[in-house]
Amino acid sequence: MRRLVRMDGLRGVLAVYVMLGHVLPLAVVPGAVASLFSHGEAAVDLFFALSGLVIVNSLERFGQHFSPFMAARAWRLLPVYFVVLALSIWLMGWGDPLSALPWAGGTARQIVAPGLPVPLWPHVVAHLVLLQGLIPQNWLPYAYVTLLGPAWSLSTEWQFYLLVGLIAPRRLGRLALAMLGVAVLYRLLLAATALPPGLFSRAFLPDAACWFALGLASAVWLRGGGAGLFALCLAVTCLLAAAVAPAKALVPLAWAGVMLAQTRPWGRILEHPVLRYLGAISYPLYLVNEPVARAVALYLGPLARGRAVWFSMWYLPCALLLSCLAAMVLHHGVERVFTRSHKNTAARMIAPAASQ
Repeated sequence: MRRLVRMDGLRGVLAVYVMLGHVLPLAVVPGAVASLFSHGEAAVDLFFALSGLVIVNSLERFGQHFSPFMAARAWRLLPVYFVVLALSIWLMGWGDPLSALPWAGGTARQIVAPGLPVPLWPHVVAHLVLLQGLIPQNWLPYAYVTLLGPAWSLSTEWQFYLLVGLIAPRRLGRLALAMLGVAVLYRLLLAATALPPGLFSRAFLPDAACWFALGLASAVWLRGGGAGLFALCLAVTCLLAAAVAPAKALVPLAWAGVMLAQTRPWGRILEHPVLRYLGAISYPLYLVNEPVARAVALYLGPLARGRAVWFSMWYLPCALLLSCLAAMVLHHGVERVFTRSHKNTAARMIAPAASQ
């Protein structure tokens, strides 16, 4: 399957949307604007579908061999993640930025933790191995978001990669159906109260399995077949999303629009160089925007002296621009460096495996 250039632009749009959703709640903005960017989870759902779609090309690039594929993902994702995780932990030790922002409401508190969790080390270990989304809530409450909020979705994707390695897929349709079955079974168990309420967080793979299934089915469809499979995954995902909240059924339909944009003239807007560059830095931008916003709020909050408008006028441009700058530095100085350094190693791993 050819590279889907327009998906790069989509990554940029989604990353900017999530960034705005993290930054705006700390400032004073019109209610309509705050509401417009309050659906960050929907953007992450689309990221999951996108991961299910592009994993096909990634696996085929390594001849369907899972070990070199996972090694390449680790070298690309983990260095940036560890740098941002360390930055987030350091900033959390400086205190609670919301203590100087009396106008910040409950939404801001959902994004900005007051400080480091106690005990700290279990949370650190969970984040280091990227399995914080697997930990039941009664074992380590809110472990999936305690140290670096955006990392919860990275844990979900890591679970997906491990599952793909266990299944060793060569038939995408079967994998899509398997993921869809996991999602349906999990929702049935929740509905039947077979699982304690709130036992697992939203970072638990079965909670997002339908989105990965939709992405996999999209890959089959783009290859010239599987229209029925795509329609089935789309319909089931709509039903599962609507069971959570009726409005969430619009998110799978938005994904259907994204798929149409791959072949329609109006989809060319996603090929704009600015959007494609934002797509290139989307991974570090997604991770770093929350710690950067926290740092800016920690500095400007005491200076504001309760002046909400003054704070917002300085905070918003600083948080947005510094997040983009930090993402650029991480992309060019960390992500690309480690990715390039691993290419030769990955090639050496593939050659012996391909000859077996």
